[in-house]
Order: sequence, then C-alpha cells, then structure tokens
Amino acid sequence: MNAKRKYSDGPIDEVELIDDFLPSPEQLAFKEDTVKVTITLSKASVEFFKAKAGEHNTAYQKMIRRLLDSYVDRHTGT
Repeated sequence: MNAKRKYSDGPIDEVELIDDFLPSPEQLAFKEDTVKVTITLSKASVEFFKAKAGEHNTAYQKMIRRLLDSYVDRHTGT
C-alpha cells in the first residue's frame, strides 16, 4: 500500500542537480529514411500485430517495421 505524502511550505532538504539527460525536441522529431513496399503476410501474423498494437496504442505496421529493424541490427552488428 502506498504511503500518503504530506507536503508543506517548509524548507526543502539538500537538493542535487543532475545534467539534462533527455533528448532535445529536434532529436525526437527526426524522420527515418523509409521505403514503401508491398508484402503479403499471413492472416494470423497481421491479426497478432493488430491485437498487440491495439494493446499498446500504436500502429501495427510500425511494430512490424521495428521488428524487422531489430532483426537487421542483430545480424549486422549495428
């Protein structure tokens, strides 16, 4: 069970500043080089990816692309 936190206007204990570790908006907004292809997949595969994409609120095509990219990375050492 989570303990309730009490906040007050009192002094704050010692604070430690950390370097900014988040990527900049420019780094997040990049576009990948893509190539449009036509591919025939099994109905079961497409249904699987559509279901998983729905669970994670993303596009199933993006999930398939990332799976293929991961495969390539693993087998090319990048």
